[in-house]
Amino acid sequence: QVQLVESGGGLVQAGGSLRLSCVVSGGSFSTYTLAWFRQAPGKEREFVTTINRNDSTYYAASVKGRFTISRDNAKNTVYLQMNSLKPEDTAVYYCAVSRDSYYYTWPTVLNEYHYWGQGTQVTVSS
Repeated sequence: QVQLVESGGGLVQAGGSLRLSCVVSGGSFSTYTLAWFRQAPGKEREFVTTINRNDSTYYAASVKGRFTISRDNAKNTVYLQMNSLKPEDTAVYYCAVSRDSYYYTWPTVLNEYHYWGQGTQVTVSS
């Protein structure tokens, strides 16, 4: 059974930085496609970024150039480095795992992912 545990959320001022971590237990981490999504109050969960097994990455336009996703296969951990944070980045952030491999397309839809973490709150004050 695959389990995901996020950490690193918190309160930060606009312009600040946070790094989220997600430890994945169970399964074969190095083969997974990993992602971060977020959900703001009253809004649907939305795609943020994804990284495939070859370390290729893809970002939503709203975070490109500010956020960086990375993975450490030795630690079964995926990270989200968030810089230049804005109040509109306030949301619960979720990590997600897909058992499928993607090389020529990017999985940005919720139902393309098989496992989810419980979420971690990020609040950016103005």
